[in-house]
Amino acid sequence: MPSLSEVRAQLTGPGGMFEVTTEQVLGRPMQVYKDRMRSLREITEGAIARGDESTFLAYGDRTYGFRTFVETANGVADALTTTYGVAHGDRVAVLSQNNPEWCLAFWATVSTGAVLVGLNGWWKADEILYGLQDSGATVLVADRKRFERIADRLDEAPDLAHVFLADASPDDFPAAAASAVKLHRFDELTGSPTETFPDTPIAEDDPAVIFYTSGTTGRPKGAVSTHRSMIANLQNTLFSTVSSAMANPDAGSPLGSGPTVSLLTSPLFHVSGCHSGLVVGMLAGIKIVIPTGRFDPAEALRLIEEHGVTVWATVPTMVWRVCEHPARHDYDTSTVRSVAFGGSPSADELQRKVADTFPNVSSTSNAYGLTETSSVATVISGPDAKRKPDSVGPPVPTVEVRIVDPLNQPLATGETGEVCIRGPILMKGYWNKPEATAEAIDAEGWLHTGDIGHLDDEGYLTITDRKKDMIIRGGENIYCVEIENRLVEHPAVADAAVIGVPHPELGEEVKAVVQVERGETLTDDDVRAWVRAELADFKVPAHVELRADPLPRNASGKLLKNVLRGEGDVSFAETL
Repeated sequence: MPSLSEVRAQLTGPGGMFEVTTEQVLGRPMQVYKDRMRSLREITEGAIARGDESTFLAYGDRTYGFRTFVETANGVADALTTTYGVAHGDRVAVLSQNNPEWCLAFWATVSTGAVLVGLNGWWKADEILYGLQDSGATVLVADRKRFERIADRLDEAPDLAHVFLADASPDDFPAAAASAVKLHRFDELTGSPTETFPDTPIAEDDPAVIFYTSGTTGRPKGAVSTHRSMIANLQNTLFSTVSSAMANPDAGSPLGSGPTVSLLTSPLFHVSGCHSGLVVGMLAGIKIVIPTGRFDPAEALRLIEEHGVTVWATVPTMVWRVCEHPARHDYDTSTVRSVAFGGSPSADELQRKVADTFPNVSSTSNAYGLTETSSVATVISGPDAKRKPDSVGPPVPTVEVRIVDPLNQPLATGETGEVCIRGPILMKGYWNKPEATAEAIDAEGWLHTGDIGHLDDEGYLTITDRKKDMIIRGGENIYCVEIENRLVEHPAVADAAVIGVPHPELGEEVKAVVQVERGETLTDDDVRAWVRAELADFKVPAHVELRADPLPRNASGKLLKNVLRGEGDVSFAETL
């Protein structure tokens, strides 16, 4: 049986299926796949040939074959450009739950050379409006529930000209109709399907998607994925599937021998849902099953049984909820061959629960990546996942990983430092934030992730800590400073610190430690309500500690969060 490294050399070497070469990209030498598509539009140009014999999307009682979906997306693209003035480089925002409209808006937008802006569906009004203002989106596709949050404030997004409602009528929003923004039904975009594709020239390094990450300064930053970075991620995903099957022939293909059916439960405004779910599914001919509404473990089990789901890639939180559902054995889950999870810490116990719930799973995998890396940078699966349960695997082809010290000097194998990543999967930068981009990506093209880890003698990465002041809750990145900034705006709060506390399913939960102003009164519920009024619900503290004494700070005013976490005494250096 060949080793993974032998399979990798065979596939990526000269003449291999995934041959890797070096080219100049944006003025720097970079490893890239020799044979590759040059824009996302090429994916749909190939997929239309699959016809409608195979289903691409299933959503409730709505289904789309590949040809019907692509022709509908082409019609949306034509309407956006010819009727509503969307041009190359313009931004089209989507604020919606996962649904066909989200998918159609994505493919229509990127096929025209415009830029899809995925707004976080859990955001509150101020966060949504910031995303619209920052991106300069001229078009918004939205569902009723989320549009209601901003319907009476559209004039605060000065670039916005048109809103298309996926599941509502413009008549439902008289306040919005009174603004300068034009409201439409999404149906206005889908009336003229066509097999004719947009012909706007698209370069590999043109922006394709803007997804927002929480910012260390309290404001989200828009990470710009390019056509190059998204296609590199796509090919890396295909490589991982092929190499895993070749290295473990006795286990069979993790996709099974029949049609591949994927349950898509990751939000499409995350790179895992869009880049590694929607885009991969279009190229690979995968049937994507999208649940309607909020995630429900019983509904997920029902869909697995009804559609014969073979692959489920999601965050550990959702896997936990399904694997702990009391009725899980009442459903037929025998079709599932592969369960993959990333985005927050996993555990050996979760692996055991997966095996108990999905008896025919031949492959479980974990991955490491960021919004800034257009999804996956490293992946581990099969026997390797059992052999190195604490690792997130080696870097995928074309991707380099190194560990550096605080002076940005490379560290030796086994030494712990900051994880840096380089390759075609990297974002082009943060939208309209050159200083933040320069801080994140150095002059040699290395992305400084803010994560702490080490590489072993086989090149496998282990993440041990985070340099950034960040919490990962159920796959959502939460920057503590954003919540702290909100808390200290409360008139009864003298000081505040936010830390993460462990949670068996979510990975971490938010805890707020609040110093109450002298003479003021404050309750835990007051604190939660104050945060909830402006920030998304997943940022609301699950735990609140109120105190009268000052929070621990060093002489320069830095919060000593290690003390708040109970991780030891204050070091001498911190008191200086």
